Amino acid sequence: MPAMRIAILQNNTDDGPAYLATWLRQRNIAFDVFDFERGDEAPASLADYAGLAILGGVMSVNDDLPSLRQAEVLIREARTAGKPVIGHCLGGQLIAKALGATVGASPNIEIGWWPMQTTDSAAARAWFGEFAGNTPTVIQWHYESFAVPAGAELIGSSEACPQQAFAIDTLLAMQFHIEIDAAKHALWLSASQRELSRLPGEPYVQTASVMAAQMANRLTESQKLADAIYSHFETLAKAASGS
Repeated sequence: MPAMRIAILQNNTDDGPAYLATWLRQRNIAFDVFDFERGDEAPASLADYAGLAILGGVMSVNDDLPSLRQAEVLIREARTAGKPVIGHCLGGQLIAKALGATVGASPNIEIGWWPMQTTDSAAARAWFGEFAGNTPTVIQWHYESFAVPAGAELIGSSEACPQQAFAIDTLLAMQFHIEIDAAKHALWLSASQRELSRLPGEPYVQTASVMAAQMANRLTESQKLADAIYSHFETLAKAASGS
């Protein structure tokens, strides 16, 4: 039986898998990254993959981009086949849209390290582990947010954005960036000065200096939550591939 392999869809070249890639390498899990901005095309199908991970991006899911529509096709294929899908920010929004839910302007622009309230349901415990029923602090960077598709369960919310995470079958959509690591965090801050300067007075937008000051304390918890999410993703992928 071939080794289990994961497909990762990357929407922007400077928004890579970061901690997700580190986590997979540490466990000797093979993966392929499809960088749409670089010109890669999505895989024609998920026949060679046990799971699908989708990263964030600067575009809207409502933009007329072939890569976004291809991602939605793969999401629906994965759900039908019982293969797990995890969506980070734009990736989570793509899951919502692929399943018929709307994606539009978030109630608030949310940028920075903010607490998220998780439920204590069976689905939340499966995906979030010890963080189910708690308020982990996660990194946010979004202007839009998703509605929850029919049949899905909302398992995370925040004061700024009530829809933070939903689960349905083997799929998890997240509005937050659980793939963050120190290098990606630093890259975002170095590239964001002009963007953040255009958002004075937004109640849920932190300055680069505030985010930088919080990173050291917040990243450990964020990556422990990522460990729980990625571990459940791995368990589902192994089941789907017969590993």
